[in-house]
Amino acid sequence: QVQLVESGGGLVQAGGSLRLSCAASGFTFSTYAMAWFRQVPGKERELVAAISWNGGTAYYVDAVKGRFAIAKDLAKNTVYLEMSSLKSGDTAVYYCVRDALQYRQAALHETGKDSGSWGQGTQVTVSS
Repeated sequence: QVQLVESGGGLVQAGGSLRLSCAASGFTFSTYAMAWFRQVPGKERELVAAISWNGGTAYYVDAVKGRFAIAKDLAKNTVYLEMSSLKSGDTAVYYCVRDALQYRQAALHETGKDSGSWGQGTQVTVSS
């Protein structure tokens, strides 16, 4: 049974930083690409960042390039999202997602879009 448990969300002032963590279990973590999505009420979920199965390649949506960093710790079965220079527009619920496919290395912008394996989400609120 796939389990993804996010943590690290909270309230932060604009310009500040947060690190989100996602502890994964119930599957072979080292063989799947992982992603972070976010959702604002009334809008569709948006892919923010993705990382390949071996952690060697990453993808970022333009809005977060240079500010966010995704990382995968294979020893801890955990994926992280380091967020800095936060803006009010980053306010959302952030979800950790396991890809539907094993061993995705390319087309990381498609990671997680057909996946049924989502965490419960963690709220990030950036105050201006």
